[in-house]
Amino acid sequence: VQLQASGGGLVQAGGSLRLSCAASGNIFSINVMGWYRQAPEKQRELVASITSGGSTNYADSVQGRFTISSETKRTMYLQMDSLKPEDTAVYYCAGRSARSLATSSGLYEYWGQGTLVTVSS
Repeated sequence: VQLQASGGGLVQAGGSLRLSCAASGNIFSINVMGWYRQAPEKQRELVASITSGGSTNYADSVQGRFTISSETKRTMYLQMDSLKPEDTAVYYCAGRSARSLATSSGLYEYWGQGTLVTVSS
């Protein structure tokens, strides 16, 4: 499985960005996909995740501002609205074969490269 993240960039506080994650290869082995982010000198944290059945989970810090969605198992999106400077980070897409939502990054087998999101104040 290969994951390719895109859509990062520079945006002013209060603005919006939409991240995309394209999956290829044995996509049928993926049952949960998620977005993680890592800011400088901070640990990687889960932003949001979604199951193939459409169940979602969000970090408290992004609840109500970010929306995760997917089209089949090939493409996943993260709509980010009302962005804040503290959202600045490298964002990674990830996938796991188990069917349950998970927070720990160690439970995801597949990772894409990161895409940088910078929110200016």
